[in-house]
Amino acid sequence: MYELNLPTFDFRLKKENSVVFIFDVIRKKFVKLTPEEWVRQHVVHFLLEQKHYPASLMNVEVGMEIQTMRRRADIVCYESDGGVRLITECKAPEVKITQTVFEQIAQYNMCLKAKYLLVTNGLEHFVCEINAEQKTYTFLQDIPPYKTA
Repeated sequence: MYELNLPTFDFRLKKENSVVFIFDVIRKKFVKLTPEEWVRQHVVHFLLEQKHYPASLMNVEVGMEIQTMRRRADIVCYESDGGVRLITECKAPEVKITQTVFEQIAQYNMCLKAKYLLVTNGLEHFVCEINAEQKTYTFLQDIPPYKTA
């Protein structure tokens, strides 16, 4: 797999019929290892281990309906009160982060109403803070750590 611009972590792999799977600590199961999944698992571990997001307040592949279309956000982190703190959209390392990717996560946020949005391909990371009242956003240098109120 690709070397990413994220810390490495201890991961569990298994191979079945020449297909490689990686263990997802949030879903608590092995999932097919694709380039996008490689990025997603690195981000999950980064949020857990470096930014101290609680695993109990994190979900992977969160389903929603947007204009009658079923969509899935890659990673959603919640506040202890149930509000959404962070939505992450992961792309494979070879996928460029474009305006289309930002529009995709902005659509998710119309549904989920997160405080922070993160877009990454494992090499480049863009995080912004949303001000829902003023309908503005500000790009940040780093992903905010999880803090309890």
